[in-house]
Amino acid sequence: MGVAKLTGADNPTESKLTEYECGFPAFEDSRSQFDVRFYLIAILFIIFDLEVAFLFPWAVSLDYTGWVGWGTMILFLFELVVGYIYAWKVGALEWE
Repeated sequence: MGVAKLTGADNPTESKLTEYECGFPAFEDSRSQFDVRFYLIAILFIIFDLEVAFLFPWAVSLDYTGWVGWGTMILFLFELVVGYIYAWKVGALEWE
């Protein structure tokens, strides 16, 4: 940053300071804290999304794994459903 100031590369014009992600000015301070439930739902989404991503290679290799692979995936899906029901029951998916 110091080199940019010395060389003149630091030139904060109006076009450089405009909003570039969403296209409109922020409603409030950008450093405001998010509710922890936002992060919890995001983490749950990533976990369930990654677990479901295991279904694609399993479906392709089902001829090679046979009944053992099929039973293992059914057990995996059962655990996934139990985790989803638990998250639902404790209210982790509720948003006020």
